[in-house]
Amino acid sequence: MPSSSLPSSRLSQLNPEQRAAVRYVDGPLLVLAGAGSGKTRVITEKIAHLITHHQMKARHIVAVTFTNKAAREMKSRVAKLLDGQPSRGLTVSTFHRLGMTILRRECDALGLTSSFSLYDTRDSSALLLELLKRDAGTDREYIEQIRGQISKWKNALIEPQHAISIAADKFEVSAAVAFAAYERQLRSYNAVDLDDLIGLPVQVFEQNPERLDHWQNRVRHLLVDEYQDTNQTQYKLVHQLTRIRHALTAVGDDDQSIYSWRGAQPENLAQLSKDFPQLKVIKLEQNYRSTNVILHAANTLIANNPHTFEKRLWSASGMGDAIRVLECKNEQQEAERVIGDLVHHRFSSGGRYADYAILFRGNFQARLFEKILREQGVPYVLSGGQSFFDYTEIKDLLAYLKLLLNPDDSGSFLRIANTPRRGIGASTLEKLARFSGERECSLLDACFSAELGQHLGKRALKSVQGFAQWVMDTAARAASDDAPAILRQLIIDIDYEDWIRDQHDEPVADKRVANVADLCQWIEKMGARDDGVLNLQDMISRLTLMDILDRADTDDIGDRVALMTLHAAKGLEFPRVYIAGMEEELLPHRTSIEEDGIEEERRVAYVGITRAQKGLTLSMARQRRRHGDISACEPSRFLSELPEENLQWIGGKQTRNAEEQKEYAAAHLSNLRSLLAT
Repeated sequence: MPSSSLPSSRLSQLNPEQRAAVRYVDGPLLVLAGAGSGKTRVITEKIAHLITHHQMKARHIVAVTFTNKAAREMKSRVAKLLDGQPSRGLTVSTFHRLGMTILRRECDALGLTSSFSLYDTRDSSALLLELLKRDAGTDREYIEQIRGQISKWKNALIEPQHAISIAADKFEVSAAVAFAAYERQLRSYNAVDLDDLIGLPVQVFEQNPERLDHWQNRVRHLLVDEYQDTNQTQYKLVHQLTRIRHALTAVGDDDQSIYSWRGAQPENLAQLSKDFPQLKVIKLEQNYRSTNVILHAANTLIANNPHTFEKRLWSASGMGDAIRVLECKNEQQEAERVIGDLVHHRFSSGGRYADYAILFRGNFQARLFEKILREQGVPYVLSGGQSFFDYTEIKDLLAYLKLLLNPDDSGSFLRIANTPRRGIGASTLEKLARFSGERECSLLDACFSAELGQHLGKRALKSVQGFAQWVMDTAARAASDDAPAILRQLIIDIDYEDWIRDQHDEPVADKRVANVADLCQWIEKMGARDDGVLNLQDMISRLTLMDILDRADTDDIGDRVALMTLHAAKGLEFPRVYIAGMEEELLPHRTSIEEDGIEEERRVAYVGITRAQKGLTLSMARQRRRHGDISACEPSRFLSELPEENLQWIGGKQTRNAEEQKEYAAAHLSNLRSLLAT
């Protein structure tokens, strides 16, 4: 069968709008994709269509999204669609990964070397804490506020000097001064942060037209997923890469834009039509996830927001059950009734725990649900737990590897200089840092200065010079070895596992040693996927770019009830969904009410509603404990915006008939037996 005929058989399985979106290649395209409308299928089919039908080389196609999980899924689907046809060089990645690729090639234009370090949010906060430690307001909350403001400025393409000139109050003045010092320190460390991965390529392209020309020739078609979540710098990068050929497919939904606190600008969807006057818009309104009752409620709710592009979701899967609203006395009864209802439904339907999700606006709401789930013996998973990369032992080892790759990374130097202990105490490090600052050199370079002996005692000098020489020798060996071997030898060289066991009781030590083993095995598997060759630079890039949204991946949660915030639930779906806390000042959140953010809160509720496939239950409490006091609660305004004919209100004194009572009792007994059997 000729390759050009393959897409036709696949395209016939798409609905007319999906098919039109895949086929359109005559200019810029906005695919307005409603929840559950098959947008990922459109993107992957279009990539395959470009390769098989238009004979575009895979290396000239770039697809970007916001999480590693989404990128992996997309790439896997494309591979299946191509079924052995050439896909070498195809880029399917996150925005940050694309920025990293550009920056590695163009770093010389910024005075960086290709071995630059990437600082995540924790590294950035630690650097700011070090820079501001002598100021008055240096508690962690203040540091995070400063970091957040710097991030906003970077995402708005505002330089430190401009930030100082536009600072509107005392806090912004302090943040702008910190911004300037932070940028100087980053560059002296040969480092960039996550925001730089987009902002610096934009800067390079603005200042170097010939480099932009190279990338415009490299990217012959750009596909962008979740376009409503792009910020100003991401939009600018997309525009730079596509403004000559106009070969852009943007897929998004303004009704699902819920990340303004990260800088997302849903207005970027409308901006497309201004920057690309010939923009074609195709709406995907057929939903393949939910019943029409759920979709009618979602449509009615979101219609209260203003829209640049109007759409209404519909489904061919029938009307479905009414949406139930549980009115509860307080948060304790709310948790008890939600979980009791969940247990009863699972028992009577014979379903799996993984069919159910309990969603809420704030993480603090999870505590009561967790308590009762444990008491009932119901297995659950709470998203947003501690990341693997947050463990001390993992951070230590990655700091070693970063320093081997980038000797100018003084942040990593400070973390590991005395881990394990080697006679380099806090006083020695402070003197070394002062010395390196005066000479404007890295901490590692400072260790080899002939003048350092005038500032350190003989024992301390011997310790820091011995450590520095070991780093240089190890880095030289690492240059010719692959990453898994480097890591395993490093652990042996520093006796890291023995040091862990010396520092902790056996159970804790065993867990930490197991984490170290997991890291080694993970990197070895990563190398195996690359034909057994993985250099240190590639490994560090990949590990550091593990997006914070991906740290709570729920790919393999087993048969457990999912507990998560409404924000974390975006992109997921469940047969049965409970949304807890449908009250004023909770959903919508009090801060959003005060800051005129109701439209985004309505989108948050919309996202929660459209996670449900078959059943949706909303719950609210008439009283809730806040800051130690019991306060009366008002029902969320969003409840009154839902279609009354689709709602079934269940009051606090709900009664059950004899048959229902028997089923509830049986379900409770079944769970008790399961609990006793474990």
